[in-house]
Amino acid sequence: MQRQIFVTSALPNANGPIHLGHMLEHIQTDIWVRFLRMQGHEVVYVCADDTHGTATMIKAEQEGITPTELVDAVRQEHLADFNGFLVEYDNYYTTHSEENRHYSELIFSRLQEQGLIYTENVEQLYDAEKGLFLADRFVIGNCPKCNAEGQYGDNCESCGATYNATELGNPKSIYSGTAPELRESEHYFFDLGKYTDFLREWTRSGSVQPEIANKLSEWLDDELRPWDISRDAPYFGFTIPGTEDKYFYVWMDAPIGYMASLQNLCDQREDLNFDSFWGQDSSAEVHHFIGKDIVNFHALFWPAVLDGAGFRTPSRIHAHGFVTVNGTKMSKSRGTFILAQRYLEHLNPEYLRYYYATKLSDSADDLDINLDDFVQRVNADLVGKVINIASRTAGFLVKHFDGELSAELHDPSLMQQFTNAADSIAEHFERGNFGKAMREITALADLANQYIAAHEPWNMIKDAERKADVQPVCSQALEMFRALMIFLKPILPDTARRAEEFLAVEPFQWADLTTHLGSHRINPFKAMLQRMEVKQVEKLVDAPEPQAPEQAQATVSKTDAPISIEDFNKIELRVARIVSAEPVDGADKLLRLVLDVGDHQRQVFSGIKAAYAPDDLVDRLTVVVANLAPRKMRFGVSEGMVLAAGPGDADIFLLSPDSGATPGMVVK
Repeated sequence: MQRQIFVTSALPNANGPIHLGHMLEHIQTDIWVRFLRMQGHEVVYVCADDTHGTATMIKAEQEGITPTELVDAVRQEHLADFNGFLVEYDNYYTTHSEENRHYSELIFSRLQEQGLIYTENVEQLYDAEKGLFLADRFVIGNCPKCNAEGQYGDNCESCGATYNATELGNPKSIYSGTAPELRESEHYFFDLGKYTDFLREWTRSGSVQPEIANKLSEWLDDELRPWDISRDAPYFGFTIPGTEDKYFYVWMDAPIGYMASLQNLCDQREDLNFDSFWGQDSSAEVHHFIGKDIVNFHALFWPAVLDGAGFRTPSRIHAHGFVTVNGTKMSKSRGTFILAQRYLEHLNPEYLRYYYATKLSDSADDLDINLDDFVQRVNADLVGKVINIASRTAGFLVKHFDGELSAELHDPSLMQQFTNAADSIAEHFERGNFGKAMREITALADLANQYIAAHEPWNMIKDAERKADVQPVCSQALEMFRALMIFLKPILPDTARRAEEFLAVEPFQWADLTTHLGSHRINPFKAMLQRMEVKQVEKLVDAPEPQAPEQAQATVSKTDAPISIEDFNKIELRVARIVSAEPVDGADKLLRLVLDVGDHQRQVFSGIKAAYAPDDLVDRLTVVVANLAPRKMRFGVSEGMVLAAGPGDADIFLLSPDSGATPGMVVK
């Protein structure tokens, strides 16, 4: 029975480039979509850039362009990266669109009609130096529940609590580093608490993974609060109907961007109807793929808003974990904060698609890219096992039998094992257990290679009495190769296309697993996938070359005058965690860093702007001269100095303590 399925990936933010962490989700979604299409289902897959908010406005201001110009340019960059990794959307749109404005206003008006929207004066944090109200993610401080430092103004990454930004302890603006002041403003609220019982039932209906439902129950048991869906000017976004200086909060209109992208596609295709996917009586399926860090927005706010506005709720939300590299968070200093564009300069995108597939399950567990394992799996599994089947046998058929396959299978019982595996592998794909599917496929590849090794066609061809048997043996090998490539097509679309050309067949469909090629002429074999070279991976994560000793000596001090050990012992070095980092207006080289040094936070200005993007520094541990006298600068007071080395400009490297260090620890 054909299913009608609408699928989305979470919307990338328009403020930065795509990295391998983003790519996990989009590859995961693309694999799932390709599998369903191979089964004959009608699938519509859309995405868009998440464009609105204060951060977009500020970044555009820093770059001297309008926010619209910024988001248009970034969208093209994002789409190029996704296309480079063979991710195929039916539509990749933007939340800054008339379609999104229409549905945001429609949903808002329907919620108003249902009595789910009300206004209330609230005290809000205001950055007087910058001249704007601070969105939740642009104020940091101590969690009001567990007192963890350096937490954002909406939820605590340490204990998972949600709260209002005004509840933070020791709050500071990430823009100016100053303590914000409270100002009163009228805001619009969605009465989320009325949906507590509805959401308790919905989150236990199978719409989210069990561990995610357990996490959501913490919010539900803690009494859901009204959700502030408005922000004050200045703000980049849509104004709330009937107002001039109130805007929809980005998390109000961002998920509506899924609808807007679909509507934009429907306007281009007569065969699609918006209501068939989003109407309350829709029999279609709606699936969202997201990271576990935004599950509260998608599995609490979003279904409640949809129901209140008269739309259907999602069929399932597929949450995944975070990506680490060699067991740690992606790090620029280690060369493991890998941008999609950098990867594509050095490696085949199908290598990563396959490696992610071997790691993915239907849980929200984190996923680690172990670089040694990455090379080994690609070379051993794909090149050494799967592609090897065709490369070892095709030449005999082309050279000695004019490329003709045997009409009958040489070993029907062995081939039946491949056919029988189709249902199990399909179930793994359906559930998102790609890793289990890969293990079954690899086991089948082992059977095929054992079959070839047992019959040794390279020796059979030399024996006049056994030469005729080479054709059925090699034909059987290619039948098994074909089955494996059908299984792998959702993951390796380019390699599957080459296999289709080699076998001279129509594009693979899942139903092809029940048939065999029989009497059929193939084309000469051409290399389909190259072995991954270690040096390619080394280039991918290659750290900047260390400076020459004479260069290092020249940067140690501006004077050759020696100091005594007593002088040196006066220097207090402590481990610090970078809570936030931002450019300094009017300064070409400076970044403003907020540092957690254990028992307090302090502000430091550092001339490392050319070497580090601010986002790459957040949560990184470094070393600070803690007892350096504060220095008053025209940008503010710098309360210390972070340690770095290098000749200057982009070649500056922050010192990082070993793993296990904690903020405030004394460096000996």
